Amino acid sequence: MLAVMVVTGLQAQTTGAPTPRLVVGLTIDQLRTDYIEAFSSLYGERGFKRLMKEGRFYCNAEFDFNHADKASSVAAIYTGTTPYYNGIPGERWMDRGSLRIIKSVDDTSYMGIYTNENTSPCHLLVSTLSDELMVATQGESEVYSIAPTREMAVMAAGHAAKGAFWLNDDTGKWSGSTFYGPFPNWVTAYNDREGLDFRIDNVSWAPFLPVTSYRYMTATVKQISFKHDFSSERREKYRKYKTSPYVNDEVNRLVNACLAHTSMGQDNVPDLLTLSYYAGNYDHRPNGECAMEIQDAYVRLDNSIGDLLDLIERKVGLRNTLFFITSTGYTDPDPQDPPQFRIPGGEFHSKRCGALLNMYLMALYGQGQYVETQYGQQIYLNHKLIEDKKLNLTEILNRSADFIVQMSGVRNAFTSQRLALGAWTPRIDRIRNSFHPRLSGDIYIEVMPGWTVVDEYSQTTTVVREGYSSFPLIFFGHSVRPETVYAPVSMAIIAPTVAHTMRIRAPNAATCSPLTGLYK
Repeated sequence: MLAVMVVTGLQAQTTGAPTPRLVVGLTIDQLRTDYIEAFSSLYGERGFKRLMKEGRFYCNAEFDFNHADKASSVAAIYTGTTPYYNGIPGERWMDRGSLRIIKSVDDTSYMGIYTNENTSPCHLLVSTLSDELMVATQGESEVYSIAPTREMAVMAAGHAAKGAFWLNDDTGKWSGSTFYGPFPNWVTAYNDREGLDFRIDNVSWAPFLPVTSYRYMTATVKQISFKHDFSSERREKYRKYKTSPYVNDEVNRLVNACLAHTSMGQDNVPDLLTLSYYAGNYDHRPNGECAMEIQDAYVRLDNSIGDLLDLIERKVGLRNTLFFITSTGYTDPDPQDPPQFRIPGGEFHSKRCGALLNMYLMALYGQGQYVETQYGQQIYLNHKLIEDKKLNLTEILNRSADFIVQMSGVRNAFTSQRLALGAWTPRIDRIRNSFHPRLSGDIYIEVMPGWTVVDEYSQTTTVVREGYSSFPLIFFGHSVRPETVYAPVSMAIIAPTVAHTMRIRAPNAATCSPLTGLYK
């Protein structure tokens, strides 16, 4: 009896949970743990409360790099690594060769479907979870990606998915790319019969609950109520619709069509469905201007998650499905603080910084355009000029950094060589992980908190804030052991953990070990 008990125990430890028939990865743009908790009294029982009661809820998930956005965060989640390795430092970056801005999913080699955007994951340099699943099953798995924006759809789909679909900003149709092969008939049928363009003129957004329920956040302007009528927005109506909670229901509608017309979750070959929702504020406005909207958005998000769980339960069964739900790990920047409160700050102009640095280098080394360009908080030097003049690049980098540090609002300046070869510190590691050797600048400028970075290329202003915001990671379904975990966890563990559960290889640049103790 003792021998049987020991053998049985060992088998249980090594076998673990069976392979799920379907994995659903849901990335919610700008989802915050503190908002989930703050608005919990407004929720029903089908969404967040169910996830927290029945799922493994990590309250403090973190990305291991700075300046996460929709593209870089989703790429990191599905590759299990940072921009330094996966090649996606952001939605846009400066191309050294042409000195033009490159979008992370632009590729003129492929045609758009229901869109004029030319799209592929060509800039994604490593494999993703979806790629590894398709390799492991010899292409038999059903792998689709559905998101409001094309960056999130394509980065989650990777190179080998059977389709990536996003909402077109101009027409409201679900769009795709010829990169992923023939456009599925079920998406075409949806566009032709149930597309958003048939319904949007009759859609308006008003509070879901009585307005007296929304009391958590203060606002610069007292809100009595709100109403956003998308038909009045004309050319901007689809773009603004995508910043409302209704876009999450639109994703669910296409998920329903996908499950109805494909064999996802219906056999023993595991499938992967990657989805994206939106949890930011309307039209990317500050929460101080739209405090009621952000609360109502979380109430409606709670309902959308509940609808998604119910849909998967009906079509596949939650026991056969593993969910992982997480955030893009950033929020839209807040505006400058009102001057009457006298909070220290100022404006840091990237273009002026580059011009001053170029004048300084000319004084040292003679006439020439030593600074090719600047983008965001990065300076790009003219390597050809430096080589033609037979100058020492290391010396120029160090002198440039020493000069920039003396400018108002600059806390530090890191050269590319320092990031690649210098002494390790946790702060330098995060900055290094945000870089890519062939895509990023020669000098990264760290601006003081409270200062506003003015970027002439993107025509944006961003107030630097380093306050910690918590973002969630939730595993649900498929015999997941319920627990709330407050210790920080890296987003890099998602891909290897899910790959381990599906009995496939982790993405080829993922180095974290899978989570343990996840299942009952």
